[in-house]
Amino acid sequence: MTTRRIAVFNQFAVPRGYPGGTRHVEMFGRLPGWDYVIIAGRRNLITGLPQRAEPGFHPVAVTPYRGNGLDRVLNWVSYTVTAAVAGLRQPRPDVVYASSPHLLAGLTGWAVATLRRTPFVLEIRDLWLRFLVDMGVLSERSLAYRALARLERFLYLRADRVVVMAPDVVQVVAAQGVAPEKIAYIPNAADPDDFVPSADRDTLRARYGFTRRTAVYAGAHGPANGLDQLLDAARSVPEIDVVLVGSGVEKERLRAAATGIDNLRFLDPVPKTEVPDLLHAADVGVHVLADVELFRSAVSPNKVFDYMAAGLPVVTNSPGVVGDLVLGAGCGYVTSPGQLAHGLTQMAGAGRDELTKMGTSGRRWIRANQSRTAMSHALGQLLAPLVER
Repeated sequence: MTTRRIAVFNQFAVPRGYPGGTRHVEMFGRLPGWDYVIIAGRRNLITGLPQRAEPGFHPVAVTPYRGNGLDRVLNWVSYTVTAAVAGLRQPRPDVVYASSPHLLAGLTGWAVATLRRTPFVLEIRDLWLRFLVDMGVLSERSLAYRALARLERFLYLRADRVVVMAPDVVQVVAAQGVAPEKIAYIPNAADPDDFVPSADRDTLRARYGFTRRTAVYAGAHGPANGLDQLLDAARSVPEIDVVLVGSGVEKERLRAAATGIDNLRFLDPVPKTEVPDLLHAADVGVHVLADVELFRSAVSPNKVFDYMAAGLPVVTNSPGVVGDLVLGAGCGYVTSPGQLAHGLTQMAGAGRDELTKMGTSGRRWIRANQSRTAMSHALGQLLAPLVER
């Protein structure tokens, strides 16, 4: 069988085992008949530490930034330049695959695919531009919005395939003029077999200092995550401990805001290989998002799938696509954005058997419906026609 080659552009990708987004290394690593190289930014988005090259992973230089100002835009632009140079120096790929959230990564992928005369696949991890408007970062009347909207449509129409990660995004992309048969739904996923802990639960709880019923939030600490809601909920439900694990531009502000909340603490990011231990030690997995209408229908949250694969019951404040998933799988509680304390109260009062039942239901659902192996198979079916024509 001929081995094909794919170049993947994702500024925020990380190698397997590190904190951050491992979607592509896990999916392409499971794809038979393909060699891949992921071209990512040299700085890990979560830890800020430099990333080293390894087989299948090629980091490129990017400018530093703090916060969400001009420095961050320059960071994206720097990736666009250095990633394009790296992509043109790589052996010619059979397919170029570029992933948002920021659209400049897509522009890089399109440029390299055009110059190398190879098919171009655009992955839309979220509706980034719409999110910036809904969060008040951009106005639809601004020059920046109009330019990015044109770029977004340009990329949609020039991609040979568009991959989306939430069902409702299919209609959004199709409304831009993309033929429905060119759009593929390949969401985030997780495999229960990847969440086997290294020790028994009592040992792990002692390692992390979990002495009471403990709810863990494991993920980014940014504006989109709405973590002030989790702080308020922890303050309102003192009978359950809340632990936030991760990093992001909001973390220091959140630390300061959490002063006096005795049942809440923060931990540094942990390597991906340690996440199974962390989740096995916890009692509940918490998913939180800001109160933005877009999040009802256009998200595919890794942390929820990780909780489910680890057999951890879930509480989420995000009705819509996430809430429907949690209720459909029978793996937890769903609240409205302002009522997260109610979900924590339910989890604090649930019996151990009830928590175990919810966790088992979530693990069963994710194995049957949304494993990394199943998503890799879907990706293979997407790529095959592009290289056979």
